[in-house]
Amino acid sequence: MLYTLGRIPVVPIHQAPQAFEAQKGPMNWLHKKNNVEENLMRIVPHLLGAAIAAALISTPVFAAELTGTLKKIKESGTITLGHRDASIPFSYIADASGKPVGYSHDIQLKVVEALKKDLDLPDLKVKYNLVTSQTRIPLVQNGTVDLECGSTTNNVERQQQVDFSVGIFEIGTRLLSKKDSTYKNFDDLKGKNVVTTAGTTSERLLKSMNADKQMGMNVISAKDHGESFQMLESGRAVAFMMDDALLAGEAAKAKKATDWAVTGDPQSYEIYGCMVRKGDEPFKKAVDDAIKATYASGEINKIYDKWFMQPIPPKGLNLNFPMSDELKALIANPTDKAADDKKS
Repeated sequence: MLYTLGRIPVVPIHQAPQAFEAQKGPMNWLHKKNNVEENLMRIVPHLLGAAIAAALISTPVFAAELTGTLKKIKESGTITLGHRDASIPFSYIADASGKPVGYSHDIQLKVVEALKKDLDLPDLKVKYNLVTSQTRIPLVQNGTVDLECGSTTNNVERQQQVDFSVGIFEIGTRLLSKKDSTYKNFDDLKGKNVVTTAGTTSERLLKSMNADKQMGMNVISAKDHGESFQMLESGRAVAFMMDDALLAGEAAKAKKATDWAVTGDPQSYEIYGCMVRKGDEPFKKAVDDAIKATYASGEINKIYDKWFMQPIPPKGLNLNFPMSDELKALIANPTDKAADDKKS
């Protein structure tokens, strides 16, 4: 049987001897033999081309198109995650290993798992870089940290400096005070020492209250949430203003957790997001897709239950902080807008 490749006649190799014998005369045989060799020489480049094409198809198409953080991660085989040391239960260090744990960190690891598949990097290495409220944005901006997930509020001001993922949590800014104290709301704090953490939304709000309402509060700005609570617990401040979930976390690790209560009318609602470098759309999309997939699969409910409704390290205390309606709505309809933008 004679096959063709385009217009080129081809004799299958296993049939070549029979084909040759079927020709009459030595010259015809030689002529046919030469034709077969010529045709084989023509076929070889086509076969090589097909093999190369197949190899290219098996390679991820986006590999040659990677830019920014995705390119950096692919080439280095490493991703650097920014984390906090005392943002319980979002991102904190619970033991001597120095490795972070928490609700936000578990979401961060979901992103890492997705990137392993997206970039075909099953052995992707994770490096950790400690950040504070004051250093987190600069460390993302200068490329030291690739992805920061902790307790960072997505607001319009910060959006000028970094980009945010879809929201991972929604909180209200409230107070933590002694359960038996008279300091239950913000109007009770006139002329008193009030502590908050430097570089946070709460610090800005307290200073605005002082200016707008002449409250005369002495606003103490501690370096982190742990130090803020120490000042409250030691009596150097009568109340600690911060995000309600973080306040619940600080109360849970107190010497006597039942002595403390989260109280006061929320002064703002904030959405936490993971930070990435501004303008790096492909990486932001990869992060968003991984978080949305965690929501859609229902895995987020297990993560939430683990950190807010079950005993957590290091003391095995339970925050007993049920998921709010605001967070349920955020999970059902993910957005990367700030809380104020989302509600406008």
